[in-house]
Amino acid sequence: MTQPQMAVLAALAVLAGAWDWKWRLIPNWLTVTGVAAGLLLHSPLAAMKGIGLALLVYLPLYLLRAAGGGDLKLMAAAGSVAGPDVWLVLFVLSAVLGGVAALILAASKRRLRRTLSNVGHILGSAVRAEAPHARRAELDIADPGALTLPRGTVIAAATLLYLGVQWL
Repeated sequence: MTQPQMAVLAALAVLAGAWDWKWRLIPNWLTVTGVAAGLLLHSPLAAMKGIGLALLVYLPLYLLRAAGGGDLKLMAAAGSVAGPDVWLVLFVLSAVLGGVAALILAASKRRLRRTLSNVGHILGSAVRAEAPHARRAELDIADPGALTLPRGTVIAAATLLYLGVQWL
């Protein structure tokens, strides 16, 4: 990645992460700006591949109500700026950090056993080819009983971790 791409990705991460932490949403103006910047700073083909990979991975999560629309759009914007190879690294890092953060959150809310049971339910739902929230409403991120993380903040932390390693 070039220095301008890294700077734009860092700005995108910081703004989205802070916004999601405070208001639990990621604004459209930010993600649209990120996509546009990616198309300008990257080759259009690499930017579109990054967006496509993000949609391939995050659209099913959104449709299963396991991720919000802002998370989907943020990852598409990150894919536009970073390209598909770096986006894949960002995805893996954010999944690992998100898993750790989710365990800490569940333990702090005294819901660790229930959360682990939900993980088993999600895996069983995948085998049955059904949406996990169909039998457990709390697995829908819009449900008031859902235990949710500001995923945009987790994505931002993973992105900044990646960029920090690159700048060293």
